[in-house]
Amino acid sequence: MQYSAKWESPSNIALVKYWGKKGIQLPANPSISFTLDEAKTITKVSLEEKQSQNDYEVTVLYQGKEMPSFEGKIIQFLNRTSKLFTFTKDYKVVVNTVNTFPHSSGIASSASGMSALSLCLCSIEEQIEGNKTLDFYRKASFAARLGSGSACRSLYGGIVSWGAHAQFPGSSDEFATELNQSEVFEDFYSFLDLILIVEEGEKAVSSTLGHSLLDKNPFAHTRFEEANKNMALLKDALKEGDLRMFTKIVEAEAMMLHALMMTSDPYFILMKPATLEIINRVWAFRKQTGLHPVITLDAGANVHMLFPEQEKDVILNFATEQLLPLCKNKQYICSKIGSGPKKLD
Repeated sequence: MQYSAKWESPSNIALVKYWGKKGIQLPANPSISFTLDEAKTITKVSLEEKQSQNDYEVTVLYQGKEMPSFEGKIIQFLNRTSKLFTFTKDYKVVVNTVNTFPHSSGIASSASGMSALSLCLCSIEEQIEGNKTLDFYRKASFAARLGSGSACRSLYGGIVSWGAHAQFPGSSDEFATELNQSEVFEDFYSFLDLILIVEEGEKAVSSTLGHSLLDKNPFAHTRFEEANKNMALLKDALKEGDLRMFTKIVEAEAMMLHALMMTSDPYFILMKPATLEIINRVWAFRKQTGLHPVITLDAGANVHMLFPEQEKDVILNFATEQLLPLCKNKQYICSKIGSGPKKLD
């Protein structure tokens, strides 16, 4: 018998950054993110009759093209989740996936990809077992973390935390949890994220390597303390609608993330000249207008500009005139805060 499932799952943009691991894919510090709407991965997983005696038989198609180079990461994920999804050794696993944004360019493609894969496997498990999985999304979040840490946050919509923290009830290092909307000032749910594509393609240094380099970074301990403090401060800012504090924390987190990269051994820089120019232009625009565009970065050169929906017209006009010419082929993605993954027929 053959089984299949298809899901779309979003990327997310961290406000307090996850950088550094302990154990097996556990975070060295807690993090919090906006779930995005437009930046997503659509994945179909099919189980077919196995043709070999290997523990795992995997075929991966990306954008319709067979990608043997992706198979190793999928096999590693299946091995890590073998106790969760015991059936994956019994079938050939065919993964057919597409992104709505550039792969491996600092827009958390692994987050949307691994979360979509986990959802498909959870759905297939229900087909095989013939009953509903208890805590379906929590199990998918737990599994997604084993493929990519930030992927566990993509299992929920809105604003999502990951990592145990005393001021976030129910928080855990093993899976993510969605913030209660009653604890967030409503304007934050109308925020937009303009993702400015400075660079496409593989990053010079992978996030996996970047995480591992933090183990010997002389500033790591201070970083973890700052992240825990910023989680508490950001929670208060989100509840009170404090845009000044929100801006301060989110931008400081982005700068700290890249500072850690520049103080690792070996050190590296993922920002490009256009990245810095965009940041400086946004800061000058904010000072001149009194509006509230907020800059953040993931582990790459691309820039995320977050801003309230009520300021959309003026900020997008500014971006069109001043920022898009700095982007590769004037590429961008404009995303709302999303509602989370969707199962597809």
